[in-house]
Amino acid sequence: MDRYSNSKNHRQPPLLSVESVDKYYGSPQSVTKALDQLDFRVQPGEHIAVMGASGSGKTTLLNCISTIDTVSSGHILLEGRDITAIPPADIAAFRRESLGFVFQEFNLLDTLTLEENMALPLTVRELHPSEIRAKVRALADRLGLSEALGKFPWQVSGGQKQRCAFARAVIGEPKLILADEPTGALDSASARILLEIMYRFHRESLATILMVTHDAFSASFAERILFLKDGRIFNEILKGEKQRETFYQEILDVLCVLGGERPC
Repeated sequence: MDRYSNSKNHRQPPLLSVESVDKYYGSPQSVTKALDQLDFRVQPGEHIAVMGASGSGKTTLLNCISTIDTVSSGHILLEGRDITAIPPADIAAFRRESLGFVFQEFNLLDTLTLEENMALPLTVRELHPSEIRAKVRALADRLGLSEALGKFPWQVSGGQKQRCAFARAVIGEPKLILADEPTGALDSASARILLEIMYRFHRESLATILMVTHDAFSASFAERILFLKDGRIFNEILKGEKQRETFYQEILDVLCVLGGERPC
């Protein structure tokens, strides 16, 4: 039984806590406040989407959670550990052990096959090659990549590349999966396949996913949506027992009020 098999329980401590976070950019003469006393929690096993117009702070938030950037004030805790206080020398190990990343532009290594790209997180941990091979092939089968494992990224479609990138992000069973516009470089058909795969993986494995997106369709696959405006939470909606189509329309309604990137 893998670590994700624990039942989701909202009475247990949050996996991720963002506490009164501020983030400033610029010089003393010209300051931009990207995050403004931002505060929210993510429970283990949640699938959350963060939405907002360009400049709302969603990418800055993701960068701070991933330790790519640092907060100006406030705290971010993962399983109770304050990641804003991790020494620079320990950041790489923290990311490797605790986080999985899915990027818009795939970020696969072109000189490695899809199988080798998927295996990278396990290779770095020095698992036995036979164990790595078994894990890669089992996950590839779940994600519909078995026939493409021996191919290089330049030999497969964009959808297959992103499924490989997702596999690489989750194969090490990270505590938190961070997805930055994961469908941004895909056509509509490939995007839907990826979103359905992410949805099924989350449901089956109870993986915790935090996805930044500007796309309402992508967000409708999540359980909870946080809408940012000027670095603060403008609104929050829950899917609950709603059909995805109903939830999608609710997202569009909030975006209209928010003044986001989709015209009303």
